[in-house]
Amino acid sequence: MTRSFGTPPLIGLTTYYQPASWGVWHTDAAIVPGTYIQSVSKAGGTPVLLPPVGTDEAVLDILDGLIIIGGSDVAPSRYGAVPHPATASQDHRDSHDLALTAAALERGLPLFAICRGAQILNVARGGTLLQHLPDELGHSEYQPAPGVYGDVSFETEPGSLCHRILGAGATAPVYHHQGLDELGAGLRVTARATDGTIEAVETDDDGWAVGVQFHPEQNQSDLRLFKAFVDAARSYRLERARTEQTGATL
Repeated sequence: MTRSFGTPPLIGLTTYYQPASWGVWHTDAAIVPGTYIQSVSKAGGTPVLLPPVGTDEAVLDILDGLIIIGGSDVAPSRYGAVPHPATASQDHRDSHDLALTAAALERGLPLFAICRGAQILNVARGGTLLQHLPDELGHSEYQPAPGVYGDVSFETEPGSLCHRILGAGATAPVYHHQGLDELGAGLRVTARATDGTIEAVETDDDGWAVGVQFHPEQNQSDLRLFKAFVDAARSYRLERARTEQTGATL
């Protein structure tokens, strides 16, 4: 498929797959909260939904970037832990998201991992998770009530993508009861909340792979991370086209 540099980058988004309702119907469906789709579109990308059914890593060959969205907890068995009573996971999503994350990292495809996505990124690299932050921190500010977002203030690490995009610090909507613990191979912390909770990680290499524990898609007035990600996807597509063209002329 040939596309010009000016064509919006194709951005894959993982999805939920579970019971949903619309009109007179109530049945299983692949769904994505609209704020993710709006954020990608406003940032200049074309959203492509990737449900956790019939997973095929080859789909990444036609994409310019991948977003691992939020959702259920990652199964503790994925990182060698015993489940906490508050942990609720979905095996089909874990398998799907872990496979696509690993494949994206291998390809150097721009990767934006959000909330659960950041945890998937860490586990995909061999890291572990804290299963219930209220037990660790003594508060539930990161998930104040069911369906209610909190706010987190964090500082970014100088020299990181997050620092370059967001500056020395920022505030963002947040909704999570788990967090990153031991970091996976090749990851580094690039943002922390004031209580020390990890709020962003990045890979050590030169690619664009960022995991954030907060929810930037919930703040439609601040799409800096999405715009930077879509720009990286556009550059990735251009470089891939150049490589393919060079190979075709040899």
